[in-house]
Amino acid sequence: MSVVLRDSRVVLRPVTENDLPRLLEILREPAVARRWTQLEDEQGLRAFLAGADADTAERISTFVIVVGEQLVGWIAGWEKLEPDYRHAGVDLFVATAHQGAGLGPAAIRLLCRWLFEECRHHRIIIDPAADNLPAIAAYEKVGFKRVGVLRRYERGADGTYHDGLLLDLLPEDLKG
Repeated sequence: MSVVLRDSRVVLRPVTENDLPRLLEILREPAVARRWTQLEDEQGLRAFLAGADADTAERISTFVIVVGEQLVGWIAGWEKLEPDYRHAGVDLFVATAHQGAGLGPAAIRLLCRWLFEECRHHRIIIDPAADNLPAIAAYEKVGFKRVGVLRRYERGADGTYHDGLLLDLLPEDLKG
């Protein structure tokens, strides 16, 4: 994939092998690790970050989030390709030092615009932990709407299952 997306705040460019040490470093930050399932197999995690784990029913495009020359996070647009259920989704993480600065919403907005306009999706979803209020506020800032609670949706670092919140975005909802 050679797509590079830009706006006035961030650049999204494809993940390279050279980016993986910094991405792994960000994933190990306590505030980030708390929200991301840690794969025990580092090779598996590297493949995931590079977008190499998608099956034929979906496609994943992974990008690093760059501000100036600094890599500050990772974002992925995954696409379900089955015609009757075709839609896209977004996953991301931002380094702790850059959270709360509006970089996440800027990156999400940029990726969603691409998923709508270039990939021709009609709906995009995102599914944060239900108690991750800062992330939910950031997603709502972009225009995502709450759909419902996914009970005991994902296993947390503590080994117990936690609720998730499903949000979706239609082209007419996208803000900014």
